[in-house]
Amino acid sequence: MDNRMTRPGLACQLLAIASLGLCASNSFAAEEPFSADSKWMLGDWGGTRTELLEKGYDFTLDYVGEMGSNLKGGYNKNTTARYSDQYGLGVKMDLEKIFGWKDAEFKATITARQGNNISNDRIGDPRVGTLSSSQEVWGRGQTVRLTQLWIKQKYFDGKLDLKAGYFGEGEDFNSFPCDFQNLSLCGSQVGDYDGGVWYNWPVSVAALRVKYNITPEFYAQIGAYNMNPSQLESGNAFKLSGSGTKGTVLPVELVWSPKVNGLPGEYRVGYYKSTADADDVRKDVNGQDAVISGNAFRSHDSKYGYWLVVQQQLTTHNGDASRGLNFAANATFHDKDTNMIDNYQSLMLVYKGPFDSRPKDDVGIGVSRIHVNDDVTKGERLLNAYNDISNYDNPLYQPVQHTEYNVEVNYGFHMTNWLTLRPNVQYIKHPGGVSQVENAIVGGLKIQAAF
Repeated sequence: MDNRMTRPGLACQLLAIASLGLCASNSFAAEEPFSADSKWMLGDWGGTRTELLEKGYDFTLDYVGEMGSNLKGGYNKNTTARYSDQYGLGVKMDLEKIFGWKDAEFKATITARQGNNISNDRIGDPRVGTLSSSQEVWGRGQTVRLTQLWIKQKYFDGKLDLKAGYFGEGEDFNSFPCDFQNLSLCGSQVGDYDGGVWYNWPVSVAALRVKYNITPEFYAQIGAYNMNPSQLESGNAFKLSGSGTKGTVLPVELVWSPKVNGLPGEYRVGYYKSTADADDVRKDVNGQDAVISGNAFRSHDSKYGYWLVVQQQLTTHNGDASRGLNFAANATFHDKDTNMIDNYQSLMLVYKGPFDSRPKDDVGIGVSRIHVNDDVTKGERLLNAYNDISNYDNPLYQPVQHTEYNVEVNYGFHMTNWLTLRPNVQYIKHPGGVSQVENAIVGGLKIQAAF
């Protein structure tokens, strides 16, 4: 065990608090601190929280913590554990209740991330890392940053919905829940595999989103997001100026939310284009292999991609629609000229309320496939041949990447209404898409809490 496991005591503290909450549920009212039936660990603040909600103020303090341990395989077989986490402090304001501004709301969120990731140097070869991450909450700088600052206004009885301010693409486009711990099974996947232009949570950019509700079940939306790499820097975590802008990301999406046999579903199809210049993944300015010529990579004046998302509840549990089997699938496809990952797919099954004694628990399994662009693979092979290096153990060898597969099985213990513990086991085949790296098993624990 190395010394880079950070904040393990916090996980233990939350477990202890959960136990207290379970014990307290018999003696405290539902909205008292630590009550298992309260939405918040700190309760209703003696009724103040409910009063503020009625007046239009919704304050939140959320926590996500994730532990990962390399139990078997991977690049470095010296078993250790890493911990990463995120706090989110936010407020949502109903501007109609507060100011009489009809159908308008405001939201602001600040997040703080810290910790270390098991994937980068233990699971994957540090020369290339992994294509996913066994701890999705790690990334985009271990810092405090502005994540949301926007205002939303509805018109024509809610048919037209305008949102403007600072937020990320994945908040509205290619949106997906994040109950799994493996990154490839959590949240918006376009930003995971074209992260150079599409910035997922917790990064925010200047943005505008326009949504039109065609029917109660069907809407279309389009957005414009500032593509500004400087906002990824920790020192610019609260930057509101446009300096450093390289272009605009333009997503468009159709979303259908039908009832199939009376059960809810959501189906998304979308396309995005970035107007920022993008480097070719293989060719130089003269059309030759850049890794051989040493010349600058050819520049393209844009890049693009598209996605499909499916979520559908398939069954109920003895007629209880809050329980039953749920299916989900994700797929993204990216510009082969400019993007390292050219396609990704995932499938997930989650059963909510598997046991009558634990009706709010859930059990899930997910599988993902992440494919490296063939031109990237060819370039890596050419570089090794040019340098006359064939030994993988040579520090100058460029690992050749193909496809990475991720599998996660988890069980969500609904300890209280404000705390879920989700132990999980992950299997990573060809970490980083590198066949020489031994397939790995990761043991994980995801903690989700609302204070």
